Amino acid sequence: MALGNASLGPSVPYSFPAASLCTQCFLQSPRLSLRASAALTEKARFVARRKESISVRQLERPLIEYMRLPASQYSVLDAERIERVNDNTFRCYVYGFKFFNFEVIPVLLVKVEEQPDGCCIKLLSCKLEGSPMVASQNDKFDALMVNRISCDSDSDMSLVHKLTSDTLIEVSIEIPFAFRVIPKQAIESAGTQVLEQILRIMLPRFMSQVRNKAMQKQQKNGENGVYQRGFTIIQLMH
Repeated sequence: MALGNASLGPSVPYSFPAASLCTQCFLQSPRLSLRASAALTEKARFVARRKESISVRQLERPLIEYMRLPASQYSVLDAERIERVNDNTFRCYVYGFKFFNFEVIPVLLVKVEEQPDGCCIKLLSCKLEGSPMVASQNDKFDALMVNRISCDSDSDMSLVHKLTSDTLIEVSIEIPFAFRVIPKQAIESAGTQVLEQILRIMLPRFMSQVRNKAMQKQQKNGENGVYQRGFTIIQLMH
């Protein structure tokens, strides 16, 4: 999803303030019609957001201790799909999906920011692979993705913690020529449904993996009597 820093603040750019001026020029001078048409190229915008929570039973060590680890101490177990770029930046090769019968395989560059109650995964950039039509759109779209992962409890020593993942995805893409016969609303509806379906399937699985991994690490630490750091969030993103 190059694209600038992701955040929950500004939305992905999808409007064009110069559009009304271009339209006026088009009406006043036929010679500018081609330029105006290019400037008014429409973009489709897809937006999906979902929050998922899961309870985790407290074992030997407070779960919040794992959630507060800096990204530099994360373990990358799936080297085929996740590459460490630096201490807090990772490249993720996401599983592909179909959109209008075209294969889409996103390659994400994400940054992990530590927070007092967990971490925040932000998208820095995205490259599309897959069908030639899809790959040709790499310079024609913008994207934003933020996944805030937090751990809540009454106290660090509470017997039960609640893990929450709050994920927002926004995509703004120039509508390819071959798709311009399709109403923009239909394209946006289909794109939003794809994103919503991805979140609906992936977030419960993601949270279940986070819970299982956290409990495995706590059990292992209890058996060894040693606090072994290295609980990872990023390895579960895909």
